[in-house]
Amino acid sequence: FLFVSAVEVKIEVVIPEKERSKEEMSPNGKASPLVYKVNGTARHYHLEEHPIASNPYHNPKDVVEASVCHVKDLENGQMREVDLGCGKALLIKEGGEFYAMGHKCPHYGAPLVKGVLSKGRVRCPWHGACFNIGTGDIEDFPGLDSLPRFQVKIEKEKVYIRASKQALQTQRRTKMMAKCISLSNYNLSSTNVLIIGAGAAGLVCAETLRQEGFSDRIVMCTMDRHLPYDRPKLSKSMDSHPEQIALRPKEFFRTYDIEVLTEMQAAAVDIKNKTAVFKDGFKMEYNKLLIATGNTPKALSCKGKEVENVFNIRTPEDANRVVKLATSKNVVIVGASFLGMEVAAYLTERAHSVSLVELEEVPFKKFFGERVGRAVMKMFESHRVKFYMQTEVSELREQEGKLKEVVLKSGKVLRADVCVVGIGAVPATGFLKQSGINIDSKGFIVVNKMMQTNIPGVFAAGDAVTFPLALRNNKKVNVPHWQMAHMHGRIAALNMLAHGMEISTVPYLWTAMFGKSIRYAGHGEGFDDVVIQGDLDELKFVAFYTKSDEVVAVASMNYDPIVSKVAEVLAAGRAIRKRDVDAARFCLCRTGDMSWLTGKGS
Repeated sequence: FLFVSAVEVKIEVVIPEKERSKEEMSPNGKASPLVYKVNGTARHYHLEEHPIASNPYHNPKDVVEASVCHVKDLENGQMREVDLGCGKALLIKEGGEFYAMGHKCPHYGAPLVKGVLSKGRVRCPWHGACFNIGTGDIEDFPGLDSLPRFQVKIEKEKVYIRASKQALQTQRRTKMMAKCISLSNYNLSSTNVLIIGAGAAGLVCAETLRQEGFSDRIVMCTMDRHLPYDRPKLSKSMDSHPEQIALRPKEFFRTYDIEVLTEMQAAAVDIKNKTAVFKDGFKMEYNKLLIATGNTPKALSCKGKEVENVFNIRTPEDANRVVKLATSKNVVIVGASFLGMEVAAYLTERAHSVSLVELEEVPFKKFFGERVGRAVMKMFESHRVKFYMQTEVSELREQEGKLKEVVLKSGKVLRADVCVVGIGAVPATGFLKQSGINIDSKGFIVVNKMMQTNIPGVFAAGDAVTFPLALRNNKKVNVPHWQMAHMHGRIAALNMLAHGMEISTVPYLWTAMFGKSIRYAGHGEGFDDVVIQGDLDELKFVAFYTKSDEVVAVASMNYDPIVSKVAEVLAAGRAIRKRDVDAARFCLCRTGDMSWLTGKGS
């Protein structure tokens, strides 16, 4: 809620009317049983209901109000991080009005004041999440929570903010959600919405359904032992325990009646009878189905591939085990993929030696281009990583059943106590081959802009799909990014509810190595040139990927928030031409000025 008087500006957390009414109208039925898989048997535990927090202003002691600036201190289009004494807020001026909300991105805590303000939303400078400045709602991902919104008031030409102390401390807000009507009448082998896969796409789908007031049964099934977790951290923060990287605590699933069946592997889908069949013989009927099974890592096919201490990083247990085995030992990583490179970076300070084997000439050549790839390779070499390029593994040798050596086709023999394989993945869709659901020649599920398959009521999302990418003239693409999986899940949920919502988001990803990040937006597949601005040797650069005369993607290192800025331009449907990038070389590299992006292109 925002109001402006003739005199002063103040800020207060307010629950939007739409969300408040949702809470009031939510069914008050019994909490659902949360389902866990224990020793091969699905067990249902009835959990007591947890009340949802009510209006934060019921306790006056929780409220703080402070004068933060003069009305003339901010121009239109400007943001400022302001201190209220017990916490900070982000103050924004756009269209002559003031807005205030949380100042940190709920995803990983990025300072939003360093992000990009454009047409009523702020985009995070680190990973591209977007928040509506009027409501605080998350509009693009990654992350699950929205921002708290504070009340702004102007008195005597001063700007005041009124806020909940708790909201200032947490810097996040979970949108109000419906709850399920009593499940006591339901058949345990039947559900309204069945979600196969509990990654980002599956979880966001379930949450979005509840946010939109859906009050019927939702069941999620996963092969994992754990509730949904932050999968990118498996290679970026390898010693994290499952509870440390959980996307939501157990209590969340209890509160919002989202049932989860763990260690459940789908074996088939019967579209005629709307039934999913699982490997252990369990069957579940559905009304709407989301398939979000992700991918399966490729394994080595060489001699000795079954020896101990050879890993695909697929679970927190895998990552933890690798860290333990690698400490003060010799590590060989096969594949200079994002996973392979991140694992190499993480283990350098722990292992005695880290060697990386790759078929290409330089890492990331197809994705970032040769020049950026060589700069990254040089950074790794400065941290004692030894590369063996343009070769493959021919044999894994063991001693007493455990890995001892990795033999390369070049003839080189590497000492190895542990081996991590990161040579790509294939979509986990084998169980759909006889289903009638449209699968392409590579195994990807084909969906339209609403994440619908060719079968009514069946949707698919995440790494296992190809979908029309608006940015590339609706070309069918596979975009296996964490951010994109979130958006797929949201779009699928909205269309299960017949909202007619089409996907139009700009792909955004990041990789972290040695405390540095490369950020990337767009879809550069098939690029024919790379325009580099900045200094690759200093690892401070921007790379524009072009196809013909058009910029199709951008990557940067130590140049925030240019990738978020470009993402906003592309999201607005504006083209960036190669000539614009060339003409702006001086502005960007000498001064860091990105104003040339505004209004450019068509």
